Amino acid sequence: MTGPEGSAVRPSVLGGGPSYAPGVNKVPFLAPVTPEYGGGSIADVLPSALAVLGVPGAADLLDLGADLSGVRRIAVLLVDGLGWYQIPTAAPYAPTLAGLTAAAGRPLTCGFPSTTPVSLVTLGTGAAPGAHGVLGFTLRVPGTERVLNHIEWSGDPSPLRWQPVATQLERARAAGVAVTVVSRPEFGGSGLTLAANRGGDYRGAAGVDAVATTMLAALTAGRGPTLVSGYHPDVDRDGHLSGVDSAPWRASVAEVDGMLARLVDGLPPDGALLVTADHGQLDVPAAHRFDLDTDPRLTDGVRVVAGEPRVRYLHTAPGATADVVAAWSAVLGDAARVLVRDEAVAAGWFGPVPEAHLERVGDVVVVCNDTYAVLASRSESPMVSRLVAFHGADTAAEMTIPLLVLRG
Repeated sequence: MTGPEGSAVRPSVLGGGPSYAPGVNKVPFLAPVTPEYGGGSIADVLPSALAVLGVPGAADLLDLGADLSGVRRIAVLLVDGLGWYQIPTAAPYAPTLAGLTAAAGRPLTCGFPSTTPVSLVTLGTGAAPGAHGVLGFTLRVPGTERVLNHIEWSGDPSPLRWQPVATQLERARAAGVAVTVVSRPEFGGSGLTLAANRGGDYRGAAGVDAVATTMLAALTAGRGPTLVSGYHPDVDRDGHLSGVDSAPWRASVAEVDGMLARLVDGLPPDGALLVTADHGQLDVPAAHRFDLDTDPRLTDGVRVVAGEPRVRYLHTAPGATADVVAAWSAVLGDAARVLVRDEAVAAGWFGPVPEAHLERVGDVVVVCNDTYAVLASRSESPMVSRLVAFHGADTAAEMTIPLLVLRG
């Protein structure tokens, strides 16, 4: 196991650039950020878009109507892993993205944890994670020893029961809006897709060209109000596998830039494009990695481990919670904050959490600081230990995402 005595963080570890986004956001990369539910988060994107489209009762929490008066067609593109603090690093390889950010961009927060399943469902429902119940990358199914991986979720438990909140797409469709979802073909019908995007007509599209073509075709297909939700995963994938600002990451960013240019050029006069992300990323050096599976102090009293390397949910044996908090606090030191469930909920990370969803959160919640991570080399996929970049915690680098607002 490696401990907290690792080398100092280099700017490249954080994706390059200074410790804040110049002139826009002065929060340091590694400072903790609380989700801004109710007017500054990913949960507010689709309700605001629906308000522009005239859906009754939809609240324009982001004040999009001021710039999008007369818009009848809205495309929302989520670029996985392209956080606000990564855009300066991407700019040399993505001139369209850089220009659009300067002219029409502002920061939002994602939900917590800052991870893809949480953000996709938060975007799709317009609700904070506590309400919709998808509270982590993996979660223990209450009353069992089973850990549900939301990316590999095939339908058990039922998405309608596990995630009970109606989606914004369902709401739009009920109001007469034509709704289309554009994402990878293999994601169609998955548990996560049904939890986040039920209510939309699904169109499979692999690669940036197919995503742009399919989104524009759906956006211009009819005459009435239209909503198209698109998703592209490759920036996140290449950051995980090779690191932020690696050659593969730069190539993925350049491809996204071409996709953005096509989407902007193809917008109809009554159309608009909203571009956002689900989280940022940061590289985790080898010296900042703990491995709970090789340290008995971190497994003693723990029945089930869920979450992900930057945010761990520990479900403890009866009577062991205090001892687990003490042990993890002693081993991790300044590398993490170790809280009991009630403290984590009170921190406001999840928004209000109803009783039905409380046990999905661990008895103990471990949130990594700085660029630390807690791996589980034996009990999780070996691939996780080989990743370079991670996300999930509450640093500005992970939590802050862009919103670009453009009209035809």
